[in-house]
Amino acid sequence: MLQSRTRWHQPEVDERLAEQLKKELNVSVISARLLAARGFESAEKVRQMIHNDWSIVHNPYLLDGMEEAVRRIQQAVENKERILVFGDYDADGVSSTTIMIRLLTELGASFGWYIPNRFTEGYGPNVPAFQSAHDEGASLIITVDTGIAAVNEIQTANDLGMDVIITDHHEPPPELPPAYAIINPKKPGCTYPFKELAGVGVAYKLAHALLPEEPVHWLDIVTLGTISDLVPLMEENRLFVQRGLALLTNSKLPGIQALKRICSIEGEQLEEDHVGFAMGPRLNAAGRMEEADPAVHLLTAATLDEAESWAEMIDDLNNERKSLVESMTKEAVEEVETNFPVEDNPFIIVAGEGWNAGVIGIVASRLVERYYRPVIVMSVDAASGEAKGSARSIEGFDMFQELSKNRDVLQKFGGHPMAAGMSLDPAEIDTLRTRMVSQAKETLSSELLVPATHIDVHVSVSDITIEAVEDLRNLAPFGVGNPKPVFRIEKTVLESVKTIGASKNHLKMALAAGGKKLDCVGFHLGYLSESLTENEEVSVVGELSINEWNGFRKPQLFLRDAKVEQIQIFDRRKEKRVTFADNTDTAVLAFTEEQQKELAASAGHAAILNGADTDGRAHHAANVVIADMPPSLDTLKQALAVFPQAANIYVYFQGREKAYFHSMPSREQFKWYYAFLKKRGSFDLNSQGRKLAEHKQWKTEDLFFMSQVFFELGFVKMKDAVVSAEEKPAKKDLTDSSSYQEKMEARNVEQELMFTPFPQLKKRLLSWLPEETILDVRKKVNHGL
Repeated sequence: MLQSRTRWHQPEVDERLAEQLKKELNVSVISARLLAARGFESAEKVRQMIHNDWSIVHNPYLLDGMEEAVRRIQQAVENKERILVFGDYDADGVSSTTIMIRLLTELGASFGWYIPNRFTEGYGPNVPAFQSAHDEGASLIITVDTGIAAVNEIQTANDLGMDVIITDHHEPPPELPPAYAIINPKKPGCTYPFKELAGVGVAYKLAHALLPEEPVHWLDIVTLGTISDLVPLMEENRLFVQRGLALLTNSKLPGIQALKRICSIEGEQLEEDHVGFAMGPRLNAAGRMEEADPAVHLLTAATLDEAESWAEMIDDLNNERKSLVESMTKEAVEEVETNFPVEDNPFIIVAGEGWNAGVIGIVASRLVERYYRPVIVMSVDAASGEAKGSARSIEGFDMFQELSKNRDVLQKFGGHPMAAGMSLDPAEIDTLRTRMVSQAKETLSSELLVPATHIDVHVSVSDITIEAVEDLRNLAPFGVGNPKPVFRIEKTVLESVKTIGASKNHLKMALAAGGKKLDCVGFHLGYLSESLTENEEVSVVGELSINEWNGFRKPQLFLRDAKVEQIQIFDRRKEKRVTFADNTDTAVLAFTEEQQKELAASAGHAAILNGADTDGRAHHAANVVIADMPPSLDTLKQALAVFPQAANIYVYFQGREKAYFHSMPSREQFKWYYAFLKKRGSFDLNSQGRKLAEHKQWKTEDLFFMSQVFFELGFVKMKDAVVSAEEKPAKKDLTDSSSYQEKMEARNVEQELMFTPFPQLKKRLLSWLPEETILDVRKKVNHGL
């Protein structure tokens, strides 16, 4: 049995609706069932989603504060006032800054732009930057992707005689800054119909309002920020990204061309993953490692040579970022496992002096992946006396809401339910940890602390074709709010399984059903190969894709999770060493005293048993290891009967002499040897046995064995290896001899256990398990974790 690593959640599907959608839309059964599962009640709603047109784009003036912002910017342009664009250092902030640079250039404005240094200035507007802008003659500041929480900083700008227009998309705090205008769809009282624009989406709306026509040719930049910032790809965002991906694919902009080159995606039809996993991380790397300015220079470069120079710089920074993340994650894991074990802590806060504040968000994400707990990772700067933190959450724990309860210990913070950033006095870290752990204990049940896999629909191998998988791209782009479809394939035969990759840490397996095969690949799931056996039924969940290699195309599944609902028997008969897990769920059957002593030295918490469950330890064992050969099949059958909760059985059958290859003397040999003994009267095995064996081309041990059998039957007398025939022995059959019986039994046991084809052996072993074992395993799997 293999338990799934996650809780599997799957909605009911209206099969009648799915069949109706299949007919009306002429789509595959997979797409039809997916659409029904995701709540599309009619073909018309599907068409609106897939073929949405510009009619779903809302009037930018529906955003509260837009009229005031437009009038003030027009006034500044007309009066040739100096404008400062104040951005943020992530990919969304860089994209937003680029949009504003394009806009103000188009308007002919006098302007400059500024993005704070993450390490020396921190997140958001700051007084020194505003003072510097004032000193350089700025009278209007426009923030992009930031500013909604900067109450004191905006007041300082006002006091200096500057107006501030805030464009942002983050959650507004209870007190809003005293800005000239605030454009944020989440602002209380704002009636804009769509609340999930990225920061670059809000900046784009401002550009739309200020220009004679909507600048749809700027949607390439909007797409970079929208995908990178993980906002829901619904409604306007979905349309922007659809159009933007096409623009990115065919872009002639030097910055985009150079960025695609360093990502090795030139000439490809770009999809959301190209942005999310290649282009976006490189744009983020600049602000994470040093300053974000190179990323803006890249996107605004006038020539390809200039762009390639900036692209190579941020690619180098991205490689540095990867290395740094690995080392910091290792340190953070050691901190968690040494001081804050997850068994006792439903919330994790770790802090490190000198940790790079630019990558603590990535490290926090890594810890969430590893432990599935909400996490805050903090970088402590001893010189400034400040700790900067980045938070990542899990389902069921609203990070922004929970942090809001701790404003008294936080100097700054902002974010949303799944992520947040903050700064505080290092002396308050322990206080915050104590509070957040307490809040998590109140909020998160034990079930919520187990990751969930949200499955859309189940499919069969026969449903999966190249055409069906390509059909799914009609629902793209995928992302937050419109996740990649996750499919479940139920109880299908595992035809093959192996590990792949240079470190053998990835998994590849093939499922077979109805004459069709489906390859499955599980990245970083190579360890599961030890828990899967071929020709068993396995259930899997994952994402469908097309594997293209040397011009050949076929469907494949990217594996997320797997489970086996029946008891598994693992064939280890060819292994040279007996290995097993050091835990209390493991019991090892060793039938010889020699094997018991050898295994006991490395048993750890596992139980070493000789077949009898004398202390009850076998009763709870889920993993049973049969180390060596039992003296009889009945002995093994009786031993297995004491494992009512066995889920996995590993068979080695090592350690005994190979009786099967030692042939039993034939009856003709027994007959000849007995006649020989009667004729000789007596025979000394030690002095004459070898010579007789060579003469007859027998094995010397066979002579000793036949002599022992005759002795047990009363046919001969034996003393000091001298054999002499009895004069009138009683009639007996060879099988009445205990030695003969033992040898026959040993041969039968070895033939049955070592040389029987595995499918037959498996069937025999399963038949010896108590019936309650089979039922209990099914019950445990059906109830999941």
